[in-house]
Amino acid sequence: MSERPQQPSAASAAANADNVDEALHRMSKKPGVKGWLMLDRADGTLIKHSSQIATVRPARLSSAAAGGSNGLGGDSAPNNDLPMSPTVASGSFSSDIGSGTTPGAGAANDDAQAAKELAGLVWSLVSVAGKMVDDVDEEDEIKLLRLRTKRQEFVVVVEPKYLLILIHHTPPI
Repeated sequence: MSERPQQPSAASAAANADNVDEALHRMSKKPGVKGWLMLDRADGTLIKHSSQIATVRPARLSSAAAGGSNGLGGDSAPNNDLPMSPTVASGSFSSDIGSGTTPGAGAANDDAQAAKELAGLVWSLVSVAGKMVDDVDEEDEIKLLRLRTKRQEFVVVVEPKYLLILIHHTPPI
């Protein structure tokens, strides 16, 4: 008798999501961590982010002026600064750290816009890097990207269903 491969149950999927959320919350409390983003691996959709993204890169487009479903220019005018911009997942921009719609809702909206814009930039980087890896060896794939600047380091972890981007302070050498 052959065994059927087990499908993950809804309970195990929820437990996995809880584990990811817990790990993100723990990482965000580490010294030097500025923020994190989680993107859908298939299309770069912003799934969630920490509330400190605007400290990494403030929003350059206002939420009202951005237009379109993803807030990155819409269909009316392509945005040349953010190639291959992802769309935004339905629902709110959840943030495990200090999210809210109370007195600082303007700051939360700016942070959500900054997260969308940064997600588009990271998605572009990962797409180009993925194409390079495919051109070198079609059987290989990206697992981790690190981009270090004078001020911060971006660590992109590529998982089967999502991309996790951790941004932390780069100490002086």
